[in-house]
Amino acid sequence: MPSALPDGESVPDDGALPAAALAGAAERPLGFYLHVPYCATRCGYCDFNTYTATELRGTGGVLASRDNYADTVVEEIRLARKVLGDDPREVRTVFVGGGTPTLLAAGDLVRMLGAIRDEFGLAPDAEITTEANPDSVDPAYLATLREGGFNRLSFGMQSAKPHVLQILDRTHTPGRPEACVAEARAAGFEHVNLDLIYGTPGESDDDWRASLEAALGAGPDHISAYALIVEEGTQLARRIRRGEVPMTDDDVHADRYLIAEELLTAAGLHWYEVSNWATSDAARCLHNELYWRGADWWGAGPGAHSHVGGVRWWNVKHPGAYAAALAAGRTPGAGRELLTDEDRRVERILLELRLRDGVPLSLLKPAGLAAAGRALTGGLLNPAPYAEGRATLTLRGRLLADAVVRDLVD
Repeated sequence: MPSALPDGESVPDDGALPAAALAGAAERPLGFYLHVPYCATRCGYCDFNTYTATELRGTGGVLASRDNYADTVVEEIRLARKVLGDDPREVRTVFVGGGTPTLLAAGDLVRMLGAIRDEFGLAPDAEITTEANPDSVDPAYLATLREGGFNRLSFGMQSAKPHVLQILDRTHTPGRPEACVAEARAAGFEHVNLDLIYGTPGESDDDWRASLEAALGAGPDHISAYALIVEEGTQLARRIRRGEVPMTDDDVHADRYLIAEELLTAAGLHWYEVSNWATSDAARCLHNELYWRGADWWGAGPGAHSHVGGVRWWNVKHPGAYAAALAAGRTPGAGRELLTDEDRRVERILLELRLRDGVPLSLLKPAGLAAAGRALTGGLLNPAPYAEGRATLTLRGRLLADAVVRDLVD
């Protein structure tokens, strides 16, 4: 959940949506994102809307406390029910992210999920995920989550090498994420993801291979691998600026991506989004696919973003301000925007081109179609799907995805 919020128009105190946003809602999937903004320590590369206990001290009092945070999120879930009115949809996906959601008691996460079940109902095959830091869970914690309805876990592994974890300010020890996968399986979780980061200053190709091999050895059915992005304002950005650690360049990122594709594919995980690999369609992250395909989701929590029927809004950032708004009977929404048809067309291209299925060529304007033709000739798009009216990325196209999509949206 990025720390910066965009500008936008004000949100009505009751959070009401335009009637047009609710039209046809029954035909669209509905998901929930629950943001838990607490962290034990701040990772040097992270610019998400998160807070340590020290950062919150004196800034929100009891309202910012994680002890009663679940109660506050439950209030926003109830608000969502009022805003969406008689919307008949059961919730298809729930994703609890952060921060570190597992700093809350397992019972708190189960209680927030229970509020969604009570207010909306959960689809029989609903995907229920929480992120977890490897050093913030144990077998009893995971068993409580599974018994409470969670069926998917995403562990932040990042690397298997101690010196890389140190640069990233990760606190878990090497080997702990792999043990977490085994504990999750023992608790009854069928779907488990490991998150990895490549391109950390000081990481070598061999380090990256070792991290991939360790992750694969743990037996997850999903792996996400993201290039490190050095965000302005982070501790890592300041360290690079001072010359304490080197900056990784794009060529290194490309080499690491190719290594990931080679090892993951050989192990039976196949890409379905540029940064995500899964063993099967059932192992894919359905919640993320809601985002990528422009479906509806309600984001509860400080700084969380939501989207329903072409209306996007975002909550106030600080946990104290968030709790105060709900305690006063007001929406915590800080601003919103009404997406035009052109906005939605562009976003479809930006997001769906990253998917294995790609985007229909019918979404492209003449300049974009011309760019697609050049990308095809240049080996960035696959010929067979192109002939059938879809733009899908080749492996080389994935390496240059950002450049390709910039040309296609014209």
